Amino acid sequence: MTQETWTAVDDYFSSHLVPPDAALDTAQEASADAGLPAIAVAPNQGKLLYLLARIARARSILEIGTLGGYSTIWLGRALPADGRLVTLEADPKHADVARRNIDHAGLSGVVDIRVGRALDSLPQLRGEGLFDLVFVDADKPGNPEYFRWALELTRPGSVIVVDNVVRRGEVADRNSEDPAVRGVQHMIELMAAEPRVDTTALQTVGTKGYDGLAIALVTG
Repeated sequence: MTQETWTAVDDYFSSHLVPPDAALDTAQEASADAGLPAIAVAPNQGKLLYLLARIARARSILEIGTLGGYSTIWLGRALPADGRLVTLEADPKHADVARRNIDHAGLSGVVDIRVGRALDSLPQLRGEGLFDLVFVDADKPGNPEYFRWALELTRPGSVIVVDNVVRRGEVADRNSEDPAVRGVQHMIELMAAEPRVDTTALQTVGTKGYDGLAIALVTG
């Protein structure tokens, strides 16, 4: 199988299951025009995040890594009218693009963008209430700490989703010296040893190439 086939299959599913959406299309175009890296989730992956949030009946969501706000819009739309979404973005330029995209999508009253290093922002969330879903899609060396914080800021029944965990298959290389791969490996080891979560991970192929995600249910 080739990248061309994976992309064609993603396009087939998206054309049938992900209707055209002006706000999401604008977010993608604005992000590209601003020179943001093309690393946002694909449309069918965004729909997966939306469905996971709906299945979890999430009223509060934490996103670590905003980029241009594409996944933020998907997640924000899954919330009820009185829901809240806190999204953390280290790069002020990215946050500015995301803010405009989120405003255009009509979600400015739901989404709270916090700019700065996630590891500086996360401690400030203590005392603001727990989250029903956490989506981690930021720098991969930080994944172990992001997982620890996600666990601290959730409750039994919450869901933690971590993107880009396969790293084109390099996650299975025990001798890898890539900091991103090592960050994912360390996080997977923490998840496996943590009695308060039940976790699996999946390989995926598609428009974004070969990668995957981990999903954890907080159980205690």
